[in-house]
Amino acid sequence: MVLRWLIQREVVVIPKSVRPERMAQNLDVFGFTLTEEQMGQIATLGTGASLFFDHRDPEKVSWLGGRRID
Repeated sequence: MVLRWLIQREVVVIPKSVRPERMAQNLDVFGFTLTEEQMGQIATLGTGASLFFDHRDPEKVSWLGGRRID
């Protein structure tokens, strides 16, 4: 659905997949259109902020980079 949303906004998309079923789903994006209401609903989903932490914050990146998995 997000691929269709981007296409309707005239954004060039290059989906990547190696699984045949996902490739078929990606091509099926041309078989339907989203309503204005659906377009608006999807647009509200992206807040531009991480729900976990800001990966651009040097302090957080340093902390995360210092973690070790045993």
